[in-house]
Amino acid sequence: MPLWKIAWRSIQHRSLASGLTAFSMGLGVALVVAVIVIYGVLNQTFMRSAQGYDMVVGSPKGSPLDLVLGAVFYSGYLSYTIPYDYFLQLETGPYSPDVETAIPIALGDHLFGMPIIATTPKFFTELRYLDRYNYSFRNGRNMDAGGDFEAVLGYAAAQKAKLHVGDRFKATISKPVPSKEFPEPDMFTVVGILDPTGTPNDQAFFVNLEGFFIMNDHADRTAIDKVLTRKSTDRGVSEHTTSQEETTPTGNEQKNEQKNEQKITKRADHRISAILVLTKIKEVAPTIIKDSRGMDEVRIDRLTAQKLDPITMSLGDRLVADLDVQVAKPTYEITRLFEMIVGRIQTVLIIFAIMVIIVAAIGMMVSIYNSMNERRQEIAIMRALGAKRRTVMSIIFLESILLSLGGGLIGMVIGHGLIAGVGPIIAQAVMVVVNPWHFQLAELILIPGLIVLASFVGYLPAVVAYRTDVAQSLNP
Repeated sequence: MPLWKIAWRSIQHRSLASGLTAFSMGLGVALVVAVIVIYGVLNQTFMRSAQGYDMVVGSPKGSPLDLVLGAVFYSGYLSYTIPYDYFLQLETGPYSPDVETAIPIALGDHLFGMPIIATTPKFFTELRYLDRYNYSFRNGRNMDAGGDFEAVLGYAAAQKAKLHVGDRFKATISKPVPSKEFPEPDMFTVVGILDPTGTPNDQAFFVNLEGFFIMNDHADRTAIDKVLTRKSTDRGVSEHTTSQEETTPTGNEQKNEQKNEQKITKRADHRISAILVLTKIKEVAPTIIKDSRGMDEVRIDRLTAQKLDPITMSLGDRLVADLDVQVAKPTYEITRLFEMIVGRIQTVLIIFAIMVIIVAAIGMMVSIYNSMNERRQEIAIMRALGAKRRTVMSIIFLESILLSLGGGLIGMVIGHGLIAGVGPIIAQAVMVVVNPWHFQLAELILIPGLIVLASFVGYLPAVVAYRTDVAQSLNP
């Protein structure tokens, strides 16, 4: 009979004690697996989600990390804004030669616990998610440039809100104050639902930026309706026929309508939360300087940027020098976040998990060692039948290894089950979907690690088995 079968029969003979020992080992392994997988998924998702654009332009107030987390991952609320005119300067102004794509966004309130993002249709045509994939629609289409109150929903947002193409919902952007002319937020119509992307965009409501501006303007309801009606008519939508007296505006009404239309289309004086910029010339890292001691890292400010050579200045430096803005590099900020904060937390958690595994291993050693007194006669019979001392030692080592590997298998199942339980909480907190069955290569290190640990655990009981006196053990 193979030695591993003998070891397995011995484990089965003490099934309760062996099961509890393996389970205690599995708890420690489960903690290690959970930490490794969650960290790996978050790191990969955050890094890849931050690679869709090269920089984020926002208010100089607050930290660059806050700007990235708010504009890219919709975590938190960007309280400070910048003029919409900055976007126009990037799109068609003096900075446009260095800009491939610029997308304005305005962060609003939350609906069903998910963020409302005001942006333009170019968000889904000019940008790529995870740095290489084009956005596609599960149902419907993209927003039209003239569809002021059209909306696109992320896949998870549509599922949670139970909304479909053609449904309408109320949304508040930047908390407009109700008035007689603007008693409540406008109804946005769902025109498209995105395919799953595995990014925070899955759990967001995207509305047309024009509708956001209209809401913030608190524009006259009649004028807005007339503009929307005219746009619908231009697209071939049939309208109810009214009398000539009702449809023909007077001179004053026509002037007011033109004035309101100009107010709706002219946006330079409006404010937005941030601008997502994809540059033509890729910049590896943000410009930084050192303090007088040459130790502390200091981000470049506006005064320092103005002293740089305009010819050699990057686009980000020029924006900081010329405009009252802050430029953040998403990839750089997320890297620093994981290295300085999340990485250290992961290290601490893994240390605690390894301590749990070591405690479980000690318990396993005590359990096997205590069983040796009961197995002296069994070992003596094996020796009397011709088994060598090394053979007996090998059986004890194999028993320890089987218990460790069994505990590791249990721990992996428990660990991924734990991830499945906390995954929705993580998704709601940081807008990142964590797949519970996503395996990391680092998990494979656990297998040789458990074998080595089992060898140390089984050494003392194996020595006891090796030194067993056959004659004394067989003597009743």
